[in-house]
Amino acid sequence: MAWLPVLSGRRGRPGSGLQWRDRPGFAPEFLGGRSRAIFSQLYGKLKGVFAQIVTVAGIGAEGWQGLPPLTRDAISQAAVIAGGPRQLALLPDEVPGFRVPLPSPLLPGLRELVADHVGHADARGAGLVVLASGDPMFFGIGSTLVRLLGPELVRVLPHPSSVSLAAARLGWPLDDTDVVSLVGRPRELLHPLLQPGRRVLVLTAEPSAAAGIRGLLDARGFGASPVTLLADLGAVGEWVAPVPADGGPPHSRLAIVAVECRLDPAAAPLPRVPGLPDDAFEHDGQLTKRELRACALAALAPVPGQLLWDVGAGSGSVGIEWMRVHPASRAVAVEPRADRRDRIARNAAALGVPGLTLVAGSAPQALAGLPAPDAVFIGGGVTVPGVVDACWAALGPGGRLVANAVTVEGQAVLTGCGRRLGGTLTRIGVEHAAALGSFTAWRPALAVVQWSVRKPPGQEPQESP
Repeated sequence: MAWLPVLSGRRGRPGSGLQWRDRPGFAPEFLGGRSRAIFSQLYGKLKGVFAQIVTVAGIGAEGWQGLPPLTRDAISQAAVIAGGPRQLALLPDEVPGFRVPLPSPLLPGLRELVADHVGHADARGAGLVVLASGDPMFFGIGSTLVRLLGPELVRVLPHPSSVSLAAARLGWPLDDTDVVSLVGRPRELLHPLLQPGRRVLVLTAEPSAAAGIRGLLDARGFGASPVTLLADLGAVGEWVAPVPADGGPPHSRLAIVAVECRLDPAAAPLPRVPGLPDDAFEHDGQLTKRELRACALAALAPVPGQLLWDVGAGSGSVGIEWMRVHPASRAVAVEPRADRRDRIARNAAALGVPGLTLVAGSAPQALAGLPAPDAVFIGGGVTVPGVVDACWAALGPGGRLVANAVTVEGQAVLTGCGRRLGGTLTRIGVEHAAALGSFTAWRPALAVVQWSVRKPPGQEPQESP
């Protein structure tokens, strides 16, 4: 609790459009503790306001009767209650707070909503409460508000999420179950999670989601997987039933699709470790081959949440495998040819990373303005003047750069880079057994020189030329 002087006269009714910034003599006063901006006047009386600017309250499909006392009290004492139409409709009429719909689109209007209504705290001591479905910090608006305001300005009152309820209905341990949200996201995100013996809970928001997931499983070689639909969990009309082979009829938008992954006997798994088979990618010959790709990714050292530049991407195989390591990993594929960019997009979708960013153009010009990378792979173009230097300049301390060269000219460039910047030069030769008449012989592929280097501390990234 923090005490402060406030206007002693009648304050504007929520939604009236009258804000503190419209009142003569008002100015923001910054106090310590958990409060960011407290609005005061040179004269007035003291009132108490809670330090939390925004309270986010989770609510389930069962509505008011399913809320714990602490959450009920917070909602009942709120001057302003914001939420979606479905959440607001779950509140009883006797809850006195002024009700405000969340803006649409959400992100552009959320900051304005908070600025307009957090100043409406009254003698009950509560200002703005935002309603969320289930656990606000699990793919919910609570995470968005924390990113917007900071954790010290948001109070979260969680409710059991639909994932928790689904695990309870199925008897699945959550610590050994994968979860993916397809709410407003491409269905292809499910691909990397399809691994033999794994269990996956898929959050959906489309009435045809179960049928679409069934079709994806069939196409990927997991058609034998048992699939369960769990809809309106916690509500009176809760529905839990197997999904038939044809996907079944349309269902509620508030649904989770549970998949027990079983690989068809004739299908091969696509693991998330680097080194997918070459035929997992559509390509025109411009492909970093499996063994070289695994070596390159080992040197690039994928870290969740970090960004890779795949320069001269060809089929996009290195950037795609970088992103498959973890859902938070990001990659930019730089490729001058339109047909290859289209091919990269198809490969990215088919292998579960549709968020791969495509950049048209040739390095170094196409690198200008890109977000700074944590790692760079140069699969083509090392002989183009300025490419290696631009990539090296963009890296921050600890950044990794890996480049491959097949030609003598390219290998000479990498040898010079190694002398100038350090790192490791490795010559990689791969041979495969193949038929030679009625016998078997080793067929060598072209040897590749790989240069890998890590940027030492104290060298900050520079703007790409």
